Amino acid sequence: MEFQNLIKNRFSVRSFKNTAIEPAKINMILEAGRLAPSAVNFQPWHFIVVQQTENLKKIKAIYPREWITSAPVLIIACSDHSKSWKRRLDGKDSADIDISIAVDHMTLQAVEIGLGTCWVCNFDAKKCSELFNIPEHIEPVVILPLGYPDISAPEKKRKPLEEITHWETF
Repeated sequence: MEFQNLIKNRFSVRSFKNTAIEPAKINMILEAGRLAPSAVNFQPWHFIVVQQTENLKKIKAIYPREWITSAPVLIIACSDHSKSWKRRLDGKDSADIDISIAVDHMTLQAVEIGLGTCWVCNFDAKKCSELFNIPEHIEPVVILPLGYPDISAPEKKRKPLEEITHWETF
């Protein structure tokens, strides 16, 4: 798929068909995240693949929206703050930026192979760490539900380029 079309075809999917995802497709998505760039190439991420029924049900305890249970696979994308690059001038931690780049690669890969997903960041991260045995120095940042979309893409509403672009200075 041409890159511009890939971007245009990506949308937040919140309804999935009751169809299993082939392991090869899950691995392609994970590989896309693995290959993402990160600050100083530190790659401070971990991905937890959740597909067993009892573990999928645990997600409702940290994100109580009914739609998420229709996804046959969830990936919990985590940042390892002990391994991320910190900017010397002010100590800014690049972990959130790095995991965002990796997750974006994963979402675009999902679209290219016919799957849908939706970034979920509004969840109980502390409870997530408890339920999925995530070490204290690793932060769950995004839950990425994956599946075959059971809905059509809505029309995207985006600001015009001239409203958000500034040349040379703000």
